[in-house]
Parts: sequence; structure tokens; C-alpha cells
Amino acid sequence: MFKFKKTEINILKTWLPLAVIITCLSGLIYLSVQQNLRANANDPQIQIVEDIANQLALGQNPQAFIPPTTTDLSKSLATYIMLFDKDGKSIGSSVSLNGKTPVIPQGVFASAKKSSTSETIFTWQPQKGIRSAVVIDYYKGLTPGYVLIGRSIKEVEIRETQQEFIILLGWAATMIASLITVFVLSKIK
Repeated sequence: MFKFKKTEINILKTWLPLAVIITCLSGLIYLSVQQNLRANANDPQIQIVEDIANQLALGQNPQAFIPPTTTDLSKSLATYIMLFDKDGKSIGSSVSLNGKTPVIPQGVFASAKKSSTSETIFTWQPQKGIRSAVVIDYYKGLTPGYVLIGRSIKEVEIRETQQEFIILLGWAATMIASLITVFVLSKIK
């Protein structure tokens, strides 16, 4: 059976608290970076949805906001728009998936209508491997309805993966450096 020597036990007693702190800090760094990347993925949609909802509430024609070209959700990173009437029925869209306008879950409309903030933000995965950062807003006016703006988060997810690797590498290097430092310091008399 393997037994630790007294000096090895002292090294572990000194290093283990450092290892826990390093691990916790690395986890916090990862969470902060990941949440920042993900939250920033919503910023363009928030601005666009608010601008369009304000104009629609003032009586602008909804069709004026639908671009002439359609974005294929499975192939494009472009921002897209979907407009719905007050009952959640589509009145215009610039996005398609498998040749059809994708269907938004009905619960999203109820959530957007009840929202105390001006918009509801969520991640939508209409099909495996296709994820979008989506913002929907319920607007009031002569003809109330919903504005939905979305865009792919493919690039954000790539950046998240890169950050995971960098933080993991930093964690491993710091763990090794701290162990070596504790070991060296234990040898100094």
C-alpha cells in the first residue's frame, strides 16, 4: 500500500487550498466570459426589435420591415425578422428553415405579452445544430402584435469553446505552477 511521507502530506495540506481557490476562480472567470459573450449576442436584436416595435405601434405598415430576400436559418448568420399579429399568427418573415417559415413556440408569445420589460430574450433551437439568439417584443397600438428579431449564435458558440480551452489551459498551468511553488518552498529551510 502506498503511504505518503510527512513532507508530502504537508505539501498537499498547503497546496490543496490553493488548488480549490484556483479552480473556483477559473470557474468564475469562465462563467463571466461565457455570460458576457452570450449576453452581447442579443444586443443588435434588442436595438432592432425596439426600433421596429416603436414604429409599428405608431401605425407603420408591417410589410415595410420585411426584407425582399429570405434568410435560410441553416446556412446564414444574418439577422432575421418575423412579425406576428396579436394572436401570434405570422404576418411576415424574412427567415426560412427547410423551405418553410419556422414555427415559434406558442409560450413565447404569452411570455412576451406579460413581460414587465419591453422585450423577451431567449435562445431558440428550431432544429438540432441550429441555435439563434432571439428577442421578441409585444407592441400596442392600432394593430398590436409581436416583432421577433433573431440571428445565429454559431460564432458566439465558437468563441465560447475557444475561451473554454484558454481558461482550461490557464487553470492547468496555474495548478502545476502552484504545486511546484509549494514543493520548492517546502524544501527551503
